[in-house]
Amino acid sequence: MSLVLGIESSCDETAVALVESDRTIRAQRIASQDDQHAPYGGVVPEIAARAHAERLAPMIEAVLDDAGASLADCDAIAATAGPGLIGGVMVGLVSAKALAMASDRPLLAINHLEGHALSPRLTDASLGFPYLLLLVSGGHCQILLVEGVGEYRRLATTIDDALGEAYDKTAKILGLGFPGGPAVERIARQGDPSAVPLPRPLLKSPEPHFSFAGLKSAVLRAHDSGQYDAADIAASFQQAAVDCLLDRLARAVQQCPDTPSLVLAGGVAANLVVRSALETFAANHGMAFCAPPLALCTDNAAMIAWAGCERLELGQNDPLDFVARPRWPLDPDAEPARGAGVKA
Repeated sequence: MSLVLGIESSCDETAVALVESDRTIRAQRIASQDDQHAPYGGVVPEIAARAHAERLAPMIEAVLDDAGASLADCDAIAATAGPGLIGGVMVGLVSAKALAMASDRPLLAINHLEGHALSPRLTDASLGFPYLLLLVSGGHCQILLVEGVGEYRRLATTIDDALGEAYDKTAKILGLGFPGGPAVERIARQGDPSAVPLPRPLLKSPEPHFSFAGLKSAVLRAHDSGQYDAADIAASFQQAAVDCLLDRLARAVQQCPDTPSLVLAGGVAANLVVRSALETFAANHGMAFCAPPLALCTDNAAMIAWAGCERLELGQNDPLDFVARPRWPLDPDAEPARGAGVKA
């Protein structure tokens, strides 16, 4: 059994965790930066990187103390090496390199998206490969066939904005503050999801790709019209988003009809409306449904440490000169989506 120290610093959460290969989370800590970014309505990269640099070392020490462990007890050091805000990624990766060198332990440079993709296996030992993954967060919206550790086939991506970004933009339009996703979900409970006529971009398109830019623009027009209550706009936006997810997933299932499980991961997976809709979708298609616990949906270091455990078990590690990557697709051989920009 191995023990891996994980570090996550790709956006605005500084996180450290110790995870054992038997799926035990020995200790973990997450420091949010919400208060620092709230005045700007979104994450400011320079502020995020500075906060990571200030917090990471004492947080590593605290997590080791929480677990009653030392660096010598760790079998490997894992850190997010991309994709993400490059300043924050470098803070975490350089720290991991220093720890690996000082302790003579292997370095595992983890793709942040792989952390999300494998996170359901941390809490569900019965989840085997392959599975269909809907990965939805502030920066990514993809459907992937997960065939094994490091084996990902991208079936769909967003051609413009990610769903989490659309949630944050909707919250900003409605004056709900930052972070936007939870705020939109809360106020939407008070609204009528059929009150505002909003578009469902790419609905019924033969390709399973996503688009949310037009939906964001429609939310802005609905708000500026003065005709609709904020709760109704939020509820209608959320319903439109769910309709898009289900329609796109149905197209993806047609491409791999015998996949036994549907997995939801990423920050938007913490949205209970989205989770419920996908659970029903899976049941209707004869698939098992799996999603991480809410605490492991948003950025965290336990998923990075677990991805490290999975890779370490396969005998993998990375050189100390591994370079941080602001962009790092899980399926680098996937064809660009029609009309997509560089992020896709």
